[in-house]
Amino acid sequence: QYQPLTGQADCLACPPGSYSAAVGQSSCEPCPKGGSCNEVGAATSMVWEPCPAGSFNPNNGSNSSAACELCPAGTASATRGAESGDACAPCEPGHFAATPGLSKCERCSAGFYQKASGAAECLRCKPGSLCPLGASLELPAACEPGTYANATDDDGDPDCFDCPAGSSCGGGAAPPAECSPGAFAATPGL
Repeated sequence: QYQPLTGQADCLACPPGSYSAAVGQSSCEPCPKGGSCNEVGAATSMVWEPCPAGSFNPNNGSNSSAACELCPAGTASATRGAESGDACAPCEPGHFAATPGLSKCERCSAGFYQKASGAAECLRCKPGSLCPLGASLELPAACEPGTYANATDDDGDPDCFDCPAGSSCGGGAAPPAECSPGAFAATPGL
């Protein structure tokens, strides 16, 4: 409680967003940054509720959890009670944060990659490339000569297929090359 005026019979309750920890105060203290105080007449800062992970509050005296601002997409913060947006760290390559307010970045799924930091999404791996879980770049497929990779499946590893008749396959991620006029490959897998 507090009373800013002299000669008054009653004290006033501190409004939400503030508290009065000592007797005989003429004003209330604002609740600290990084959270909010919702109670009326608080006698201690212990009523302060920190902002949840994935958010922050740079202002003193907040009286609602709505004052906590969400970390933007592409960033995350595991810190409760963060006082500034500096707590929202950009996601590392191979990770993303699709929505605001996340406490941690997610790894790119197999078949996807992200080379940039601070990304809100991952990019689909090109056919014939390898993108394992959490990939930060596309890797060439490791198909043997006589085979080719035509797609990355759900596990992130490209499938190697026998080279079709009438084509040659050098392996790796190279697609089949049709034989030139005057040449042929009668057997698949050459």
